[in-house]
Amino acid sequence: MGKLEEIYPIAIDQTKQKLMEDINAYLGRNEMFRSYQEYLEDRKHFIEQIWTNVWITKASNDVPKKEKKKYLKMKGYETEGVDKKIINKLFRNEVRDVEPFDVVKWLDGRFAHEPELWKDKYEYARELHKQRILKAEAEQKQQAFIFQLQKWVDDYLEKNFLFIFLKVRHYVAKQLKKDLQQNPKYGYVEPFRLEERLVDTCQLNPNDYNRVAEFFEELTGGVQSSFDWGKRTFAYETYFDFYEKVLLGYIYDFVPNLVVKEFPNQLEEEYANFFQGKFTEAKFLEWFDHECLDITDECMQELEEEYLSDLLTLADLPFDEKVHQERLEYDQAERERRKEEERIEFERKQAEEKRIMEDIFGRAYIPSVGTNLRYVLHIGETNTGKTHHALSKMKAAESGLYLAPLRLLALEVYDKLNADGVPCSLKTGEEEKIVAGATHISSTVEMFHEKDYYDVIVIDEAQMLADKDRGFSWYRAITNAKAKEVHIIGSWNIKDMLFNLLEGVEIELHEYTRDTPLEVEQKEFELKHTKKGDALICFSRKRVLETAAKLKRSGHSVSMIYGSMPPETRKKQIELFNSGETKVVVATDAIGMGLNLPIRRIVFLETEKFDGTRRRRLTSQEVKQIAGRAGRKGIYDIGKVAFTSDIKYMNKLLEQTDKPVETFAIAPTSTVFERFQKYFRDLGTFFELWEKFDPPKGTKKASLTEEQDLYELISGTPIETRFSMMELYGFLHLPFASKEPALVRQWLDTMIAIADDQELPEPRLKRKGLEDFELTYKAIGLHLLFLYRLGRRTEAVYWERVREEISDEVHVYLRDEVENFRKKCKRCGKPLPDDSPFSICDDCFQGRYRRGHRNSKKWA
Repeated sequence: MGKLEEIYPIAIDQTKQKLMEDINAYLGRNEMFRSYQEYLEDRKHFIEQIWTNVWITKASNDVPKKEKKKYLKMKGYETEGVDKKIINKLFRNEVRDVEPFDVVKWLDGRFAHEPELWKDKYEYARELHKQRILKAEAEQKQQAFIFQLQKWVDDYLEKNFLFIFLKVRHYVAKQLKKDLQQNPKYGYVEPFRLEERLVDTCQLNPNDYNRVAEFFEELTGGVQSSFDWGKRTFAYETYFDFYEKVLLGYIYDFVPNLVVKEFPNQLEEEYANFFQGKFTEAKFLEWFDHECLDITDECMQELEEEYLSDLLTLADLPFDEKVHQERLEYDQAERERRKEEERIEFERKQAEEKRIMEDIFGRAYIPSVGTNLRYVLHIGETNTGKTHHALSKMKAAESGLYLAPLRLLALEVYDKLNADGVPCSLKTGEEEKIVAGATHISSTVEMFHEKDYYDVIVIDEAQMLADKDRGFSWYRAITNAKAKEVHIIGSWNIKDMLFNLLEGVEIELHEYTRDTPLEVEQKEFELKHTKKGDALICFSRKRVLETAAKLKRSGHSVSMIYGSMPPETRKKQIELFNSGETKVVVATDAIGMGLNLPIRRIVFLETEKFDGTRRRRLTSQEVKQIAGRAGRKGIYDIGKVAFTSDIKYMNKLLEQTDKPVETFAIAPTSTVFERFQKYFRDLGTFFELWEKFDPPKGTKKASLTEEQDLYELISGTPIETRFSMMELYGFLHLPFASKEPALVRQWLDTMIAIADDQELPEPRLKRKGLEDFELTYKAIGLHLLFLYRLGRRTEAVYWERVREEISDEVHVYLRDEVENFRKKCKRCGKPLPDDSPFSICDDCFQGRYRRGHRNSKKWA
């Protein structure tokens, strides 16, 4: 028998019960006798609806989803993959008319020919109604009394709170003296874990604490449990926890006794009349438990503000209300006086800190550019020839400097200039390639040195000014450049900001528009539509490898580009595509920054990305930056853009006017550190002041979170004393992937070695997989950062060669990885079909479902 058949007789019984309840209510509220026929005339529509409501509710709640789907299938509905809400709606509609229970027929069978029975029913219903009225009136009087009682208790406790607090204060003072004399002080080693045994460090000392609140933070040595969202948690007990429990117990004994003794005779009589008994301490706690909790909270708050020394003087003083009240008033007056002194001292320190911060930071971030400079702005969309025109001027100059946002772009310009017969050196944080006789340098923007002079300086991707972590490097280069001409390349949204920064100097503006228009395809893209010249965009290395593997198996030759790929490997992948050896590129958004490739069509396989904090939709600027890579004059005169979904919305982002950059990023400068060292000597204080520093309008501070995280590893150690502040900050500011634990460990080991004047530890070379190769590449890069900072160029040459070998191995491994890549179940490792939308196989899913089903039965 199915659930539907099982609940049918239960629904009938419930309907009969509701019908009898309706009859009792109907007859009870009518003072004049109403016949059965009159009842039917008045209530027929309602009582017929009772069955429908009971039946549909019962069936909807009690019949399992599986049986509902089976029932609907018998009725001709397709239920696979249909939403649960729709299943329920269809089911309710279909069962509505299943064998309806005839309520009128059932009632007729009982009352139509039994007038005496109906009359008895009337008498019974009237009596029930009268009893309900009497009960309601009694309850109303009772509630009125309880309200009166509540008011008296509230008034009494409010009037006597001072006396209660004086008793509590004296009680706590004695307990405090006892604890401070007898109990040890406990401590634990960071990071704090409950599993660690607490250490008995010394005896508690009252002189270590100013206010009681400070003492309350100490550990008692005990463990307490609590419930958090239904889960039991454990933590070491503090004296706050301990005194809160002790105080609550004291108040539960003292306050009820006090109230019951003072209970007025009139209320006592009324209470006895209503509840047939005496108002006792137990009854007070039953009704007014919350008031005791409130008194405890209020007393704890008052006590926390007290000076510990004031309370300890009460411990040996016998309780006398008048004496203790006078002492409390004196202590409170003294406390207010001391608070005022502390407030004045705090304001003095704040004013002094404000003056110091103004001296340190005040003048450091006011834009100031040389008036004898000539700035040339190249403003426009992606892939419009801006960089080409700026570099042409630099190549023709006697000396030049190119500042790139990425090491790969610096490497690209270095290769291009040397190939064009212009000797050019390369300088990044991780490498130096000095070309004999070169008067041109290609470098990353962080390597800019403000004292060097060139005929032409080219600063690329100036919109990076707004980047909260790296933007200050662009600000420093733009405002401190020393050259005959400074060429700045940026997108439309940085134009106004540049004019504001460069106010008062000679500016020549070149604006660029695309020669190759962009055309958005209106049909959703599928992988089978991939053609020569396509660049497929996704936002993780795993997705890049997975997509490249699918394309390779379907006969496409593929290049890959993603963020953590070594620049040399990326360069080789680009060369394969440029030379025509590969026909398709699969890339992350790393393709959007300065890489010019012969791309026919940009395809967005995803319209969302994880930005390090959350998964979000792409912004208009991101879509434009990437889509702008489509089209190449003379090869593809129209750049095409395709999406796998959300075409209308993504097209809207592509056409959206860029919001102008309104703020630029600022970071500490050498001048700031020089001023800081007039007052302080440690970086910990510097980071605190930087947090408090309110940046000038139009700017935003670099977060310095990575630097602070590294500083915490060495704070208070001999490493900190070994270096000057500027030296130490330089090591904290090294540009490496500080989210990688292995690299952080390497950084710390190297810092220890430098501080101890030991040999630098060599980076660990791992070759077990693609991730190992990439991490090894980064480890060598970090090692090179140290070597160049320490001026050890001979060693750096060796490690550059090792890194190049690792890069070659990544290139080979990448090819093998793609050839052997298979989408696998993340639970059992079984291969999944290429087109599977799920991350686990059917067997694992079914196994998980069956386990979940068993667990639900277990707890049913």
